[in-house]
Amino acid sequence: MRMTANRKRFSDLTEQEVIALAIASEEDDARIYRNWADYLREAYPATAAVFDGMGEEEDEHRRLLIERYRARFGDSIPVIRREHVAGYYSRRPAWMMQNLSLEAIRNEAALMEHDAAEFYARAAQTSSDAATRKLLGDLAAAERGHEEHAGELADEHLTDAARAEEGAVAHREFILTWVQPGLAGLMDGSVSTLAPIFATAFATHDTWTTFLVGLAASLGAGISMGFTEAASDDGVVSGRGSPIKRGVASGVMTAIGGLGHALPYLIPHFWTATIIACIVVFIELWVIAWIQNRWMQTPFWRAALQVVVGGGLVFATGVLIGSG
Repeated sequence: MRMTANRKRFSDLTEQEVIALAIASEEDDARIYRNWADYLREAYPATAAVFDGMGEEEDEHRRLLIERYRARFGDSIPVIRREHVAGYYSRRPAWMMQNLSLEAIRNEAALMEHDAAEFYARAAQTSSDAATRKLLGDLAAAERGHEEHAGELADEHLTDAARAEEGAVAHREFILTWVQPGLAGLMDGSVSTLAPIFATAFATHDTWTTFLVGLAASLGAGISMGFTEAASDDGVVSGRGSPIKRGVASGVMTAIGGLGHALPYLIPHFWTATIIACIVVFIELWVIAWIQNRWMQTPFWRAALQVVVGGGLVFATGVLIGSG
């Protein structure tokens, strides 16, 4: 509340302060575009070139604003930024920006241009000076036209070959960051929990006890796999992406894999629960085979044979131990 109270309303800003705010905003946006360009340059050089061009556009806007400010108010520009104005559009901090996907970054850039256009249109309406009003109106039109200009820059830098190359890089990052650790977790959760769950089921014929064992095994395995994946590789050298994302993918999918055939034991009738659990196991194993075929390019029948044989052996081990 105190921070909001210390902010000025846009309607209370003088024309001098409005132009100073616009100058600071253009500086910030140019810096954001260049940060994105640097962040994307190694993996997405063509898109980085697009953001370099957009940064140059913001620099030109800043230059025009400074020229107009000096003509009206002199060389001393007051310090006023977005956070000083209540209700003024804000930007995400840099560390949040770098966690965005390529498509999300492009969408964020479009939103930035929309916000800037709305600001200039509003500022132009409040200006009493004809030249300043014209400049602000021209900048509003320019910001609205940036989407078209961004498209021109994209056509210039994002050739078909560049788009294909960047698409391949994005696909590879998705596989290494989400699919591969998620698949490993699903396989571990689905297969490794078979033995303790079905051993408990056939040893006790108690569905609630079986469910508790399955719940503990699934969540424990998920936590273990998640921490192991996150701690084993920071992704800097291997290029496998954020360790936190990989850890979440691995941990969540491990828990899901185990819970799939543990949840049926919430049914109090032993054989009904066991038959449903067996059906779930069958579905889980075929889903794993499909993912391997779809994302890891493993021939379907080879993947199915590996998963079904491995899962079948673990399942049989649990049943034999529990029955003995």
